[in-house]
Amino acid sequence: MKYLLIATLFSFFLSCPMRAYSSPADEKALEIIRRADEVRSPNKPFRYTVTINEYKAGSDQSENKQVLDISMRFIKPEGDSKADARSLARFIYPPRDRGKVLLSDGYALWFYTPELRHPIPVSPQQRLVGQISNGDVIVTNFEYAYHATLQGEVPCGDTICYKLELTRRSPEATWPKVLYYVEKEGENRPYKADYYSLDDQLFKEVSYEDFHQVLGKMRPTKILVQDTRHGKRYSVMEYSDIRLESLPVSSFTREAIQRGTR
Repeated sequence: MKYLLIATLFSFFLSCPMRAYSSPADEKALEIIRRADEVRSPNKPFRYTVTINEYKAGSDQSENKQVLDISMRFIKPEGDSKADARSLARFIYPPRDRGKVLLSDGYALWFYTPELRHPIPVSPQQRLVGQISNGDVIVTNFEYAYHATLQGEVPCGDTICYKLELTRRSPEATWPKVLYYVEKEGENRPYKADYYSLDDQLFKEVSYEDFHQVLGKMRPTKILVQDTRHGKRYSVMEYSDIRLESLPVSSFTREAIQRGTR
């Protein structure tokens, strides 16, 4: 929401004017996050299922489960074409949530349930389940949502990562600051992301795991989300049935979700 990912999550991407990156370090930082974005999501409309489970620390028994079917209409600007950033999240499980929909268009989000007459605006920060917020289930494009500064290289498990500091381009972006760790070798796979609040306190830690060959690239199919304020619980987002699918723009409107979407 998340391709995936999210990182985690998703925070949002949108058509923003690009800052002029003047220094070699800035140019390198931009290239790193661009390559990592390409690992996390294709530059084409796609669809996937995300299963979210919440756990207590030390337990492998899920306490809360949510399943969503998500369509992403995510296209970066190319030539004369404009960027397009929309998503449609349909609630599948638990059964009581069927019929609920989360719609995003750029930074704007709306929530709809059949009991409502009209979709209502919601914030990316609002909790969906466990440590997962609305913004987490939508794929975040760091290149368009954040300015990036390369801070150096650090060990990441058995490999070396670039460490980047991301600061949001717009106050509408979900997180004011992200420390982003991207593998140095290969395709610059995302390793983890630390999200910070307005008062510069670590809010949540996101790890990208279980890389598999999906739509031509090794992509993460699992995201571990740890809320650092509540260390006894964590959430896991698992992605499946990932495929290219292009829904028309007309499907991503408030009128369409009231009529019902396929």
